[in-house]
Amino acid sequence: MSTVTPAPGPLPVAPDAPVSGRSAPRRHASYADRPGWLVYGLLGAVILGGLFPLWWSFLIASHDSTILSREAFPIVPGGNFVKNAATVIDTVPFWRATWNSILVSTVVSASVVFFATLAGYAFAKLRFRGRGPLLVFVIATMAVPTQLGVVPLFQVMAKLGWTGELVAVIVPGLVTAFGVFWMTQYLSQAIPDELIEAARVDGCSMIRTFWHVGLVAARPAAAMLGLFTFVATWTNFFWPFIVLGPQDPTLPVALQQLQAAHFVDYSLVLAGALLATVPLLILFVVAGRHLVSGIMQGAVKQ
Repeated sequence: MSTVTPAPGPLPVAPDAPVSGRSAPRRHASYADRPGWLVYGLLGAVILGGLFPLWWSFLIASHDSTILSREAFPIVPGGNFVKNAATVIDTVPFWRATWNSILVSTVVSASVVFFATLAGYAFAKLRFRGRGPLLVFVIATMAVPTQLGVVPLFQVMAKLGWTGELVAVIVPGLVTAFGVFWMTQYLSQAIPDELIEAARVDGCSMIRTFWHVGLVAARPAAAMLGLFTFVATWTNFFWPFIVLGPQDPTLPVALQQLQAAHFVDYSLVLAGALLATVPLLILFVVAGRHLVSGIMQGAVKQ
């Protein structure tokens, strides 16, 4: 009589082993994967280091001019900030200079974003003769010091009759080499060539392809470029100080009038510097969330 051997049953599966044909369940981050006290300590130190100049400026601006000559330096703000701020507004053409800075920074930022995106799209996605050497030439201009071109630039503005006018500050900054390089590097990776070819097959012209494909994909980088350009233009002092007069200045040039020939009241100077910083802080608060969301949309690929 023959013995029948039973068929082997299924092998036991470990509880944590993934089932065939299904992906393993995603584990939640454990406590060990979370940032520790060292990371939070470094972040806190960076935040405090960034806020310390503002606190120091406010501390001096809230006292009178004798604060720096005291033996015991106070660590508590005084009550003279409003008085010093009012003195700044009455001493210099503050509101006129603020409007000039807003106008110049807004126009220059919009122009740099548009022209840099247009040039970056051409360098990144279009094929034409001399593209490489021309891009190298544009990048090489970043190594030229600004002070080297001040004299010929001032002569050009004098020939055009633009000295003392805001247009002399706006026109030289309508496009920057850094902006072109920034947008070229971003668009070369953000836009697939197949997407451009599909748009051309659908009948889009070159300008329409740029408007509906290139400009849409460039929004995260364009937002950061616009922010950088606005801050740089707002705080620019060197060229506006040379080409503009005291009657129609930008805000940094107007605040320079607070310094006397033999005495500098640092309480007034720092009060004016804080007043000039307030619009930038408002800009970061209002546009910060939108900038971060735009960057994440451009960085995270579904």
